[in-house]
Amino acid sequence: MLKNNFIRLITIFPLLLSGSLAADELVAFDDMSGQLNIAGGTAHIPVMKKAAREIMGHNPDIRITIAGGGSGVGVQQVAKGLVDIGNTGRALKNKEMGLGLDSFAFAIDGVAVIIHPENPVDDLSQQQIIDIYQGKLTNWRELGGQDKQIHLFSRDEASGTRSVFSKKLLKGATLATSANIVPSNGAMKTAVSQDLGAIGYSSVGYIDDMVKAPTYNKITPSQEACASGEYPVVRRLYMNTKGAPSGLTQAFIDYIYSPKGAQHIQAAGYIALDTKL
Repeated sequence: MLKNNFIRLITIFPLLLSGSLAADELVAFDDMSGQLNIAGGTAHIPVMKKAAREIMGHNPDIRITIAGGGSGVGVQQVAKGLVDIGNTGRALKNKEMGLGLDSFAFAIDGVAVIIHPENPVDDLSQQQIIDIYQGKLTNWRELGGQDKQIHLFSRDEASGTRSVFSKKLLKGATLATSANIVPSNGAMKTAVSQDLGAIGYSSVGYIDDMVKAPTYNKITPSQEACASGEYPVVRRLYMNTKGAPSGLTQAFIDYIYSPKGAQHIQAAGYIALDTKL
């Protein structure tokens, strides 16, 4: 049963969150022990890791493992009972709806094109991006850049980031077979940062000085633009469980929705959501 019908943006006041408040939010873990396994979408990893560190630091009897693999892997592993939480950077697909999963949207994220920071191209239209990824535009000179071949980078088909990019930005256009496939948002950022001719795409939360995000139809892909709706290539990040969560799994999800969890979400470059209505 999807929980995303009752979601609103949460207002975050990070400077008002004291250490005592964070400690209060961790009290729920005081008498718990055991292992919590999480896998799936790579956009989630910064948030999950920060939460896990705080929880395990508070209670050493709790062990939390975090792995990537992409949204498809998250769904498959949680459905099979191999992990407790399977993360997805998209809503469940129709064919996944019958797997008995509960979904919890906790953040809004954008997906944006990234290029090498020394690439002089500052803006790309949607049609230009489509033509690049279909292999119709092959040299940056055709876009006002240097006389350098365009090197395409993409994600595999299990990626929620790729799903949103293909649907909302490429309008379902067929991806050129020449694209280099990388396994995660982090790997995408690293690959693009090391290749002056590269173009890729990633979660807005992963964009930093290592790469450059050209404006999209003159719109900067920022957290603020994603929240306001000005930037249109956005998605929700989900935690998925096999049936209703309980115990340590429920406590972890509650922590993600707490003010401290919202602070971690904001620090990762996303917009926090609150389903506790």
